[in-house]
Amino acid sequence: MIQILWHGRGGQGAFTASRLLGSAYALKDENSFALAFPSFGPERRGAPIRAFTKLDKIPIGNRSEIEKADFLIFLDDTLFSAESFSELADGGRIVIATKQRFEDERIVTVDAVSIAEEILHLPITNTAMLGAFAALYDGISLEDIENAIRSNMAPKLQEKNIAVIHAAYNEVLHGAHV
Repeated sequence: MIQILWHGRGGQGAFTASRLLGSAYALKDENSFALAFPSFGPERRGAPIRAFTKLDKIPIGNRSEIEKADFLIFLDDTLFSAESFSELADGGRIVIATKQRFEDERIVTVDAVSIAEEILHLPITNTAMLGAFAALYDGISLEDIENAIRSNMAPKLQEKNIAVIHAAYNEVLHGAHV
């Protein structure tokens, strides 16, 4: 099982990203199963939230929160700290929406805010982080995420969000989102 722990703030779309990833994986074929769920603290815009996505080739019975994730994804870089590594499984990766760069090979950064503002005209980084994840995990493709966006988002939001996932994917793989 691949376990992804999302960190964001209320209103940034962490749970939406978690659900879209689960949908993208489950839509692949009949042998792909996903579970996505949130964990809210105070339910207000800007409050830290966590969301979880579990992906597997067999039905997922374990509905508990993730303690050691294969991927930690931060939609807001202010939520990342050295303590975050305690949530990371051995061999895991951390993906952060930030302009900062880190020397740690476990950390991948993507300037998701700039991508989102350029394409969506809003600083909402959730779909950018899906694109970054697709660049790092070969079990999901851009096409899988596109299918989830088309199945779960309003038509007027689809094309711009698909452009966002492609831009973030390209930034992670090639260092540019042109």
